[in-house]
Amino acid sequence: MTGWTARDVPDQRGRVVIVTGANSGLGAEATRVLAGARAKVIMACRDPGKARAMADTVDGDTEVRRLDLADLSSVRRFADDLDTEVDVLINNAGVIAAPKGSTADGFEQNIGINHLGPFALTGLLVNRVRNRVVTVYSGLHMLGRIRDDLNWERRRHQRWLAYAQSKLANVLFAHELQRRLAAAGRGTVSVAAHPGLAATEGQRRDASLQGKLLAGGPAQSPEMGALPVLYAASAPGIVGGTCVGPDGFMQRSGYPTVVRPSRASRDAALAAGLWERSELLTGVRYAMEPTR
Repeated sequence: MTGWTARDVPDQRGRVVIVTGANSGLGAEATRVLAGARAKVIMACRDPGKARAMADTVDGDTEVRRLDLADLSSVRRFADDLDTEVDVLINNAGVIAAPKGSTADGFEQNIGINHLGPFALTGLLVNRVRNRVVTVYSGLHMLGRIRDDLNWERRRHQRWLAYAQSKLANVLFAHELQRRLAAAGRGTVSVAAHPGLAATEGQRRDASLQGKLLAGGPAQSPEMGALPVLYAASAPGIVGGTCVGPDGFMQRSGYPTVVRPSRASRDAALAAGLWERSELLTGVRYAMEPTR
């Protein structure tokens, strides 16, 4: 895939793609490219007004639907109202190092919005996703640990470590989802992708010294940052369980390539344990049906 760019996205005519957080940053860029390649893109966003304003700039077929990953009732409503099967679900929306605070369901914001919300959404839609689920993670997953205290209730909240935990959870989820899809006989595959260091709105808002140190230098454009996500979502024949990231130094920038995530993210027992806890916390239990 050397030098793979948005021009290499195959014709998406007849395909339906859900992109969460599609109104800005990587989600907006993925929406532009996929809609331009003739996919119908369902823009699942917390603020429909901002999403519609962004959709007006897109040359292609888009549909805006409200989805707030910080509120499981919104996640359920989105799933209940969806009246079509989809080819690709891109779990892109999230927060970057959110300060101490809780979601509508009482979860710590980073784990709640970045992991538990997408976990619930995917579970509610899993039998309607025909081709693949793409989960967007971060290189900072390497700093993450899955703790007994997922919601930071018994220790001082540290937002960057809470963020790293949520991004590790993303990769563990993607791997465990692939194992369960395969075991259930579904043809759908689970893939993970990270953008490297991309100049998204969330990173521009974080001016803290800690944020700059962890980010590690100048950022590449959202157009480049979206390439691993686009590759994971559209490249023919991609293998379930694959992780895609930039091919440059320390995976911070460059063109998409298959990458190896941290050792912790490949721990099957850790992934299975997190899955069970996620089902308990969200109340969403996956009931996968074989592909007919």
